[in-house]
Amino acid sequence: MHNIKRFFIFFIFTCCHSVYAATPPKIAVISSYHPEFLWTSETHEGVLKALYKHGYFTSKEDAETYTREDYLKTKNLEIKKWWMDSKRKNTLPEIQREVTRIIKDLNDFKPNIVLTGDDNATNYFGNYYIDSGTPLVFWGVNGNPMKYGLLDSLSKPGRNITGVYQADYIKESVIFLTNLLPNIKSITILSDDSVSSRAKVKKLHRLGESGELPIEIVGSIVTNKKDEWQNRALEAAQYTDAFFVMNHNTLKDSNDKAVDNMEIGAWYLHNIAKPEVSYEEHFIVEGMFAAVSDSGVKQGFQATELAIRILKGEKPGGMAVTAPKRGDYVVNKERARMLGVYEKIKSNLQIEDWIDESLALKQHPQ
Repeated sequence: MHNIKRFFIFFIFTCCHSVYAATPPKIAVISSYHPEFLWTSETHEGVLKALYKHGYFTSKEDAETYTREDYLKTKNLEIKKWWMDSKRKNTLPEIQREVTRIIKDLNDFKPNIVLTGDDNATNYFGNYYIDSGTPLVFWGVNGNPMKYGLLDSLSKPGRNITGVYQADYIKESVIFLTNLLPNIKSITILSDDSVSSRAKVKKLHRLGESGELPIEIVGSIVTNKKDEWQNRALEAAQYTDAFFVMNHNTLKDSNDKAVDNMEIGAWYLHNIAKPEVSYEEHFIVEGMFAAVSDSGVKQGFQATELAIRILKGEKPGGMAVTAPKRGDYVVNKERARMLGVYEKIKSNLQIEDWIDESLALKQHPQ
């Protein structure tokens, strides 16, 4: 059984070797988001696993110290992490201030390699480091990473930047939902208005327009205004069979204050009695019904392995940019029971993993 513990530090104390260097490499890690965001917990777990596998971390305490302090220095490495917090500080002036702050720190730190998590960090810091003497490896870019002008091609990036991207299993997630509940004929997209979400909303509409989905998209709600998001979701619930729930991390209240995504997730789960699908496992941990997961653990792990290869002498310009294989077909058991469909789907052989409870409801009970 799966639950939130999968996002805690987990180590396999096998298949590792020690790293010895006269001067340990300096690794800078820049996350687009904030520590409490579940996707970053997944990608962080992947980074830790890769560093341990290759001997850069030699104990559980190394990982715990780095996780707690965003910094660790040992005989094997010096690693430091920065957070852009761009889900909550999402206006252009706020982002620019964070970028300026982090660049000053980076220039003092003088990293041997930079890892960037997700779109904003990859875009801003990729364009800062491009064609410099410092290689950069990204993870979590939504859709085609060519869009930021950092690569010559996916197969041969050609410069000092490479990484892994999110292929999205949006189409597969919708098909999974209809396999679980064949009576669903229509779906409404429910999303914030963020960089991460906009690309996925467009992709889902393109899939619908090209006839690649087994159901009809009857509307889309894309806004950063909490009240509008909630009111329009309630209205849509009167006519749609289901929702495709995208990110809801950049919503703000009437005072322009960021709303905690778990709070808005709990509101949705308490007030919307229609099934929903998403595209990453952290949404199912939050409490949404089902997804074909785009694994954050695989994103962080694979990107860190690329970075380690570069530290050992490979050139990033010749290292292809790829997307990891999909994660599990996953369902939230608590949500299935709330929707009254658990008994109907519990024996479905397509389900590969269950999340037992809803973290959003646990944090924000009614």
